[in-house]
Amino acid sequence: MDVDVLVDARGHRCPVPTLRLRRALETAGHGVRVRLLADDPLARIDVPHFASQIGARIIERDEDGKTLSFVVVRD
Repeated sequence: MDVDVLVDARGHRCPVPTLRLRRALETAGHGVRVRLLADDPLARIDVPHFASQIGARIIERDEDGKTLSFVVVRD
């Protein structure tokens, strides 16, 4: 899936990936697709929880080895 913004937070531990995602979503505005790449296993829990808190949708999830990928959009 094509995305508008890529946030590469691999190598960082939570809460850094979620904080970087938050910043990207705030900067990008509504309707912009943001892909987060993370390799912290806690992102599996933190990112969906964060998205639900701010009313965002995860429109794609993927896992390739240790890398987790989430595409998130705020409507």
